[in-house]
Amino acid sequence: MNYWLLKSEPESYSIDDLAAEPGQTTCWSGVRNFQARNFLRDQMAEGDMAVFYHSGTGPSAVGTARVVRAGYPDETAWDPADNHFDPKSTPERPLWFAVDVRFVSKFAAPVPLGAMRHVTALNGMELLRKGSRLSVMPITKEEFDIVCAMGAQGGQQ
Repeated sequence: MNYWLLKSEPESYSIDDLAAEPGQTTCWSGVRNFQARNFLRDQMAEGDMAVFYHSGTGPSAVGTARVVRAGYPDETAWDPADNHFDPKSTPERPLWFAVDVRFVSKFAAPVPLGAMRHVTALNGMELLRKGSRLSVMPITKEEFDIVCAMGAQGGQQ
């Protein structure tokens, strides 16, 4: 099993939006970064777990999700009316990929980015690297477990 961090602007799509979806499941689409695309396409597998992270103002980890469908072509790239349309991507030659994720849990309290920065065991976490902007990134099982424990304890360790 692999572990991931999925970033979303809460104004666009929040952990509560995921929890409210039919079947508490959604297509994680619209990723337009090649490195993140490669994770979606080549490495994310059914059963993998993810920390759901709200970026923007008050950045924090807010819950968990499970990958329930491995990478497949992102159809939003083919829709001219969609914000994520890319004319270079076609059904015959898809450029972008998505996965399906299902809500697992919402933390008792958000785990702020600043709180994660104070945990020595998280020092190597990609999210905490200066300039890291990926919306999909791998994390270790230890990082996943620590962030989940912090979320269960009101955002603190």
